[in-house]
Amino acid sequence: MTIGGSSAAAELAALRPWSARAPAITREERAARLERARALTAEQGADALLVQAGASLQYFTGVPWSPSERLVALLLPVTGTPKLVCPAFERGTLEAELTIAADLLLWEEDEDPVALVADALPAGATLALDPLLFFGWARRIAAAGLTTVDGAGAIDGCRMIKSPAELALLSEAKQMTLAVQAAASRILTPGIRESEVVRFIDDAHRALGGGPSTFCIVQFGQATAYPHGLPGDRALAEGDMVLVDTGCRVHGYHSDITRTYAFGPVADEVRAIWDIEHAAQAAAFAAVAPGVPCEAIDAAARDVLVREGLGPDYRLPGLPHRTGHGIGLSIHEPAYLVRGDTTPLAPGMCFSNEPMIVVPGRFGIRLEDHFHVTDAGAAWFTPPQPSIDRPFD
Repeated sequence: MTIGGSSAAAELAALRPWSARAPAITREERAARLERARALTAEQGADALLVQAGASLQYFTGVPWSPSERLVALLLPVTGTPKLVCPAFERGTLEAELTIAADLLLWEEDEDPVALVADALPAGATLALDPLLFFGWARRIAAAGLTTVDGAGAIDGCRMIKSPAELALLSEAKQMTLAVQAAASRILTPGIRESEVVRFIDDAHRALGGGPSTFCIVQFGQATAYPHGLPGDRALAEGDMVLVDTGCRVHGYHSDITRTYAFGPVADEVRAIWDIEHAAQAAAFAAVAPGVPCEAIDAAARDVLVREGLGPDYRLPGLPHRTGHGIGLSIHEPAYLVRGDTTPLAPGMCFSNEPMIVVPGRFGIRLEDHFHVTDAGAAWFTPPQPSIDRPFD
């Protein structure tokens, strides 16, 4: 596929809303999630699970709120009806977005929501806490006489394994972003600024129905040597490397795809590093199998780099960060493809695969696609980049 040769106006005019939309998560699936969370909570000896507003609350209840200084949380007892702790003035909005049957524990602005949590549980109960619960709330809950334990096992134990419906939503988001990435490569021309490409990508995600962009990193030239970029707004020049990392959401489920390619002729050294990056990404993918620890995937990518004289470990030139992260309703979520994470891979787990190579102060190459674990190994959501000069098939 040719880089450049088009315009933002022409590419946007050619985009149409995504036609084959994946269905939203059903009430039946959310009910099954709650039952799984109850079982995992009971296994660790807790009486209930408290899930703070954020991605995990959306996962269990459909309520897509972000956490704030006001406590909004799901209180899920091992037996009995789920309960939603929420400010009283938010009741109407909560009921409009809630997709499970639940009792409401409403509190006024001058009342203590922790008292509602404590009163809803037996005296001396053990409460498993969302690992992302704000420390201030966790401290107050413990002071209310409840025994608290880490609820990560229950929450992550549910969220790490994606259902077929989740895989379909993730696939749709990633296919959208791949189409946007391809369109963005066609608008490149000498002198175009990074900010212009960022604006185009946001408009393109919106045109397809996945917008706004959840994030967008566009880097030209030397800025590609910094994993998350540099301040400023560079203009594109012949011979620059281009790195674009962006994503969108479909019903809350994320995409996150990076392409790095040459705009015009580049040095043989740059091409050689691109080839090593491509091989490292492929090695990580090939190492995937059920039961393999997450850290082994990181090791497989790093072994390729070390054989080529890069690294080792996090030394540069080399790979400055983990090989990948879990993805779902959070763009970064457990488990992680990094040394020390011994979580065994299992069918339904989803990860980024992005073993970036940085040559300090000069350039960087990051190729990022995502895969999900299958019974036989791994399956790509999106095809990897074919070559440094051809970012898309």
